[in-house]
Amino acid sequence: MSKGSVSHKGKVIKMTPQITTVAILQHSACGECHAAGLCGMADLAEKTVDVPTDPYATYNVGDDVEVLLKASMGMKAVWLAYCIPLVIMLAIVLGLLGLGVGEVATGVSALAAIGLYYLALWLLRGKLQNEYIFTIK
Repeated sequence: MSKGSVSHKGKVIKMTPQITTVAILQHSACGECHAAGLCGMADLAEKTVDVPTDPYATYNVGDDVEVLLKASMGMKAVWLAYCIPLVIMLAIVLGLLGLGVGEVATGVSALAAIGLYYLALWLLRGKLQNEYIFTIK
């Protein structure tokens, strides 16, 4: 792994002149456990990542590769997906309860605000996708 980047091992499953698609096998926390096969709690998920194709690429479909992303982009994703929604929820719950609004209305308002936040992220997915550029090592 390069300094300042996050890496995942994957396999090239598709290549075009513009985009290379890499399948990454994600392990859950218990996926590496020696007893994972016995308890049935281990889960593996295959995710695909689109990477701009390097015109001088020496890899082909079926090759094992390492996909890199700047660590700062990973932290930005954590903020966008978890931290900001938590702050929104806490602000709405504490603010509305402080104003004397009922608990049910406060809860529904907090959930609605978080839903609107995630809708905004979904609408901006194209812009965000352009910021998260993966590379193949």
